[in-house]
Amino acid sequence: MDFPTLKAFVAVAESGSFSRAAETLFMTQPAISKRIAALEEDLKTPLFDRLGRNIQLTEAGEKFLVSARRILTDIDISREEVQSLSAEVGGRLRLATSHHVGIHRLPPVLKAFTQAHPQVELDLLFMDSELACAEVANGHIELAVVTLPDDLEGNLITQLVWADPLSIVCAADHPMTETLKQQPSFKPKHLEQYKAVLPAQGTVTRTILLDALLPYKVNVETSLETNYLETIKMMVSVGLGWSALPVSMIDDGMCAVPIKELSMQRQLGSVRLKGRTLSRAASAFMGLLPGTI
Repeated sequence: MDFPTLKAFVAVAESGSFSRAAETLFMTQPAISKRIAALEEDLKTPLFDRLGRNIQLTEAGEKFLVSARRILTDIDISREEVQSLSAEVGGRLRLATSHHVGIHRLPPVLKAFTQAHPQVELDLLFMDSELACAEVANGHIELAVVTLPDDLEGNLITQLVWADPLSIVCAADHPMTETLKQQPSFKPKHLEQYKAVLPAQGTVTRTILLDALLPYKVNVETSLETNYLETIKMMVSVGLGWSALPVSMIDDGMCAVPIKELSMQRQLGSVRLKGRTLSRAASAFMGLLPGTI
């Protein structure tokens, strides 16, 4: 049992195909099959059921996959820690970010980082903030810059980088704007009269909004849901409903709805795993984030 064999096993298990795994690892299919056969012989148990042209993990294969992933992650961490000892910042940095942070906040940081450290292989992954935190917690990703959750897993360390105030918004020609002209003191309950376009359930932004509305017993009727704030902005701008968006995203096509009872703000920042030594690349990236050292 060796490192290449473990990589081959995980690739086959994740792709569900010997041929696709071979393409991913730039190997021939017979070479992949030979490694899997040797592994099964070493473990003295089949890891895959061959069902015609399809394959499926056996019970033993399912259990071994968990261990194999953990071993490969430990090896990657060990490699990164050794590489971090070199004088030059290099190696690979697996960095996760949300679409909003990646589009609206990170570009200047990414530009400065790549110019300062061209030897670093940057693996930038876009995903929901909640998933990014989970990937950091399980060791698959070294660093994430995302919307920080209120309820944080105990093995994670966060650092605030940007405060991100939210506002209720609607299209400039939405019926809500006429109500605003007649009733400048818009109340949370007034939102019940109109449909909303909200982030998906379980997202930090949606939770902040609903928590802010909870004391006023506002029944929110949603017309559409999506995880992407840029999509919500588009839907709001064409009049499909009201929403809560970062103040920085409001433009001429939208109208901010002032509701003095509602004070909403997201926290955007970095997330890393407690006890994991950051690579020199990750430390260098952290040093370029505004307000961090």
